[in-house]
Amino acid sequence: MTTDLVIEAEGLVKHFGSTKALQGVDIAVERGTILGVLGPNGAGKTTAVRILSTLLRPDGGQARIAGFDVVRDAERVREAIGLTGQYASVDEDLTGRQNLELFGVLLDLGKAGARRRATELLEWFDLTDAANRAAKTYSGGMRRRLDLAASLVGRPDVIFLDEPTTGLDPSKREDMWNVVRTLVRDGSTVLLTTQYLEEAEALADQITVIDHGVVIAHDTPEALKRVVGGSTLEVRPSNAADLPAAAEILNEISAGTPADQIRKGVLAVPVASDEAMTAAVARLAAARIPVTELSLHLPSLDEVFFTLTGRTAVDTPEAAA
Repeated sequence: MTTDLVIEAEGLVKHFGSTKALQGVDIAVERGTILGVLGPNGAGKTTAVRILSTLLRPDGGQARIAGFDVVRDAERVREAIGLTGQYASVDEDLTGRQNLELFGVLLDLGKAGARRRATELLEWFDLTDAANRAAKTYSGGMRRRLDLAASLVGRPDVIFLDEPTTGLDPSKREDMWNVVRTLVRDGSTVLLTTQYLEEAEALADQITVIDHGVVIAHDTPEALKRVVGGSTLEVRPSNAADLPAAAEILNEISAGTPADQIRKGVLAVPVASDEAMTAAVARLAAARIPVTELSLHLPSLDEVFFTLTGRTAVDTPEAAA
């Protein structure tokens, strides 16, 4: 195995009876980066996370976290990681502050250190006003934030986030993204599973797509978008009267599909390469057609997901506060 990778797995296999949850999965994450793991429900994402975080033993293959084997050195691995699962695991009868202080004591921070760390995290996750309320009174979104805060009490080097923003409304999801970005800036390494494709695109340096227990793609978000093939060039002429002439120019540089008016005053056409943008600028200028918009778009991750798996992204649960 390569020593410069913080999270590394080769050939992970896990069966539950006749169900083949993982069938030889490879995972690699460099220090200080975010790996997004995508896949439909039942693809094997959570099983992989549970193996990497020592909660399950693999039936085959091997994995190391920060240089420690997840089976032979499980205790050392647990000291290096933080884990936020799909469901909040805090004690609902304790207050938010008591939950975090308990984790701090268990992690040998001492009572004073545990109090300081709890105060820091409550402020960071905007839970200070609810700090002395029982966790069972928290909304679903607040519980998710408290759960993530609990996983960070020990300042772990490696953090596993298994669908951490499920149930959060869009504004709280953006807050969580900022937390993840801050963690990485501070030196942590993150493995994130998600069904929000925009979340993977916003956060991940690399994306691994798993389907039916097999890795079917691994690359940067931008490179994966090219799996679908080609890009789309969009143009909005300043004057509506120039739409026919602009359409003729786009047809000449397109990948063979006629330009289409995708919304009022905006033409779009698929193109084979990035050079089409340069050609469009030159030809529109030569034809004296001023434009207010001119852009080149790669396919979306939704399109990539469908191309790779044959399915659309799974609908997510209704958001909580």
